[in-house]
Amino acid sequence: MIALDLIADSIPPVHTSDTIQKVLDRMIEFRLRHLPIVNEEQFLGLLAEDDLIAESDYQTPIGALALSLVNPYVLEDQHIYDVIRLFYEQQLSVVPVLDAKKNYLGLISINAITEYFAQITSVSQPGGIIVLEINNKNNSLAHMAQIVESDNAQVLSSYVQSFPDSTRMEVTLKINKQDISAITASFLRYEYDIKATFNHTDISDATRDRYDSLMNYLNL
Repeated sequence: MIALDLIADSIPPVHTSDTIQKVLDRMIEFRLRHLPIVNEEQFLGLLAEDDLIAESDYQTPIGALALSLVNPYVLEDQHIYDVIRLFYEQQLSVVPVLDAKKNYLGLISINAITEYFAQITSVSQPGGIIVLEINNKNNSLAHMAQIVESDNAQVLSSYVQSFPDSTRMEVTLKINKQDISAITASFLRYEYDIKATFNHTDISDATRDRYDSLMNYLNL
């Protein structure tokens, strides 16, 4: 996925003729702390909420202020990871997107990034989670997927986390089955170190058992 795919068309940019009050109202409406200033198609910079709240006259046009604008942006064909890096490094709530001629195309909001992560990590789909701790020399996702698929299951998403000054890594697997006991047993059989597992089967089963016990008691 590239930056162009995540542009939020519903959030308009700021113009130099807009008043401070109008800009703050727009930030409140869209729950953002930043908005891009655009002159026709020219991107002038990113306006922060902190630049405005100290002003005394909220009817002052933005163009009349002496602003020290930051100038972060991505080009339309940059990978989404570049967008995420910019959000993280500069603590932004929006990232402007420009074309090859540096014309403003739109912005990506932090909400769009959250939705993107929800999609690629399959958080809305039921299933179990297995966290493995492995040596970085034995990081074979193909072998892990083969173990999962041997139990007629599939890996919905995976995430690898490395640690500084260590040869160990964590691999998190989201699997499309809630009962992952057979899969965890297979990983143990192949001498994988299982750091944690998460699923809703045990919780829901225990709740159901307590409910059935209560109903049997009331029917006595």
